[in-house]
Amino acid sequence: MTQRTLDKKKIARQDFVDNEIFDLIRKILPEKNTIDWDIEMIGTIREAIREQVVNQKKIMNEQQFYPYLS
Repeated sequence: MTQRTLDKKKIARQDFVDNEIFDLIRKILPEKNTIDWDIEMIGTIREAIREQVVNQKKIMNEQQFYPYLS
């Protein structure tokens, strides 16, 4: 049977990853620059990180990195 919703732990993991990426973006910008939440940009960066930690380095699997419905 296919899972229809993510549990709270998996949603919390997604939120954690997205928030950490957004914080990183803000930290590397010059102090005078601000940036609004942009999930498209966050998703692009998340995919680059996923490629490295899941596919290249095999540190964790996709569901551990960023849970999703399959």
